Amino acid sequence: MKFAASSRSVQGSGASRRLRRAGQVPAVVYGGNAEPQVIALDHNQIYHDLNKPAFHASILTMELDGKAQDVLVRAVQWHPYKQQVMHVDFQRVMAGEKITTRVPLNYLNGDQSPAVKLHSQVISHVAVDLEITCLPKNLPVEITVDLGGMEAGANMLLNQITLPAGVEYAGTEENPVLAAALVVGGAKAEDEGEEGESSEEA
Repeated sequence: MKFAASSRSVQGSGASRRLRRAGQVPAVVYGGNAEPQVIALDHNQIYHDLNKPAFHASILTMELDGKAQDVLVRAVQWHPYKQQVMHVDFQRVMAGEKITTRVPLNYLNGDQSPAVKLHSQVISHVAVDLEITCLPKNLPVEITVDLGGMEAGANMLLNQITLPAGVEYAGTEENPVLAAALVVGGAKAEDEGEEGESSEEA
């Protein structure tokens, strides 16, 4: 994915306010073998780009003053109550250096699992993304989690899925739960009610 940026020489809160009034967004790009650089983005374009999940989990091509460089989105600051992007941080990406970032999880086949089809349970997506480390060329847009084999009351753990080639888990939790099959609240209450009636009849 590509987006355009322009360099700016003036910094400070006053300069940032002027940029925003002109329909632009102050931003910074850092990392790699260069010094941090302050830049400006077109607000309408970056607003729509940031609403695309892939924009947050892809190597982006930033066209800065006619020169292309690969970057990742690292932080986004939004206005407290307006639909306005206030500031964006980007990190330069070097081809031979590993990066650590979060990648969204794509859950499939949950409605075909025994937990749902045979036991009318619901599958809760405990994690929405996963922190990983890899070379830029191996960065996946998403990681697929197949829930088709989940049994009633079971958990889907990280070690039960296969990560894409060249991708390593980088989180702090040793083997996190990704999804869990749960009893629906109404069904549970109904079962308890039936048990209570049986006890009274006995």
